[in-house]
Amino acid sequence: MQETILNPPNEKNTDQAIKETLEDYTLRYTPHSFRRWSPGVVAITALGGIAYLADFSIGAMIGMSYGTTNAIYSILFAALIIFITGIPLSYYAARYNIDLDLITRGAGFGYCGSIITSIIFASFTFIFFALEGSIMAQGLLLGLAIPLWAGYLISTIIVIPLVIYGMKALSKLQVWTTPVWLLLMIAPVAYLIYKEPNLVNAFANYTGQEGYAAFDMAAIMLGAGVCLSLIMQIGEQIDYLRFMPAKTKANSKSWWIAVISAGPGWVILGAIKQIIGAFLGFYLFTKLPGVNATEPVQQFNTAFHEMFPAWLALSLAVILVVISQIKINVTNAYSGSLAWTSAYTRVTKKYLGRIVFVLFNLLVALILMEGNMFAMLGKILGFYSNFAIAWIVVVATDISINKYILKLSPKYPEYRRDMLYNFNPVGLIAFLSAATLSIAAFFGLLGDFLSSYSPLIALIVGFILTPILGILTKGKYYIRKTDDGIAEPRFHHEGTPVATVYSCVSCNEKYERPDVMFSKQHNGIICSLCKTLQDD
Repeated sequence: MQETILNPPNEKNTDQAIKETLEDYTLRYTPHSFRRWSPGVVAITALGGIAYLADFSIGAMIGMSYGTTNAIYSILFAALIIFITGIPLSYYAARYNIDLDLITRGAGFGYCGSIITSIIFASFTFIFFALEGSIMAQGLLLGLAIPLWAGYLISTIIVIPLVIYGMKALSKLQVWTTPVWLLLMIAPVAYLIYKEPNLVNAFANYTGQEGYAAFDMAAIMLGAGVCLSLIMQIGEQIDYLRFMPAKTKANSKSWWIAVISAGPGWVILGAIKQIIGAFLGFYLFTKLPGVNATEPVQQFNTAFHEMFPAWLALSLAVILVVISQIKINVTNAYSGSLAWTSAYTRVTKKYLGRIVFVLFNLLVALILMEGNMFAMLGKILGFYSNFAIAWIVVVATDISINKYILKLSPKYPEYRRDMLYNFNPVGLIAFLSAATLSIAAFFGLLGDFLSSYSPLIALIVGFILTPILGILTKGKYYIRKTDDGIAEPRFHHEGTPVATVYSCVSCNEKYERPDVMFSKQHNGIICSLCKTLQDD
């Protein structure tokens, strides 16, 4: 590894800003020297984070409401959109080793503009943490008679020691628990189908409780709106994909398999889980109509009872719930802490550290759980999806069309302060327009007919406006300046990872080329985070 050491005047070290092993390179490029995991380990770790059971609740809810056919079309439509939009985002994260917030800054939103989307992503993490924590509490209530309020508290506290140490701890947890989780999830469903094959036909013909026709576009869009709230899951996948090793000729095949499977590919397993949830919800509804068919612990407890004695069935159901919730909620807490840290640091120019926001995110989630947000699941997710769809579609369109086809902005990502305008009208106007119109439709302000199509409105408006605004502004607001004051190219070609190291004049730590720039204020090389923290 080549090393370039510059020796400008020293400044007082900022201890929290340089504890990178603990902080997992929060808010910055993840260096080549830190990315020691193989593509397979990164992919398994990322996919381990989608062990959540909310998919089963979502599938059961839309299946019970709109019928099997409409529910399946809803799930497949949402999965297709999530997969397509996830491809450019996943590639960008894995190729350039940055998270979704850093991608968003240079993909149409600007340095400060993406603060809005950081908060939206942080909201996703605590909403889904609360949802998953509620499911775990339901399992503890059923299996151990622990009151819900205490179960909420347990499900929150249990993830803290796991999430503090970031990727090192998470990779081990996800790799070792995934086989057990898969077996417990698949076995009871396969057994039910084997034992009662007529269930499949009855499930296929179920028309739901809302009175919709067997194939109804309004019902499909309403269901898809709930499913599309999960489009933000790509942000959590990216928080792992940024640790991908450099793509080379030797690892090209495994690299692409890992990126596609752990990036947009997560939704394939997610869609399967939603359909299984609809099936288990229907089964529970027909067998035990007095039990809440949308609670995963009840679904699996009933299914396991067909296979094993009551004590073992209940034990396995609780184990499945606990494993699933720990696997996903360490990811929710981890990703949420990154998003909150990013927003706070840019607003205040102070760096409190990721751990502070782990605790903050968990506190917000706990409040939601104690407020019984699970009872309002459909409404919350349907509303939230309007923001999520608008953001992800705009960023994916900006990368795919504005960067690679129209070439309105540099192909390489930019996220460093002073290199970007604070606000870029391309992404901001497209996002705000898409979100505003879709939310207006969601609440019926655009008429009864369009109220069912709010997710489609967010998708279409975001997709159309992004290139139009890029053309109208001629790409002027993407890059404030092209020269960062260092002669060496910031990124090399694929297969030749940048490993040149520079010493930051502010914190005296060493960082690789993509994460540094020349600072006139300091008269030397400065890292991106110290640049964020410096006074104007």
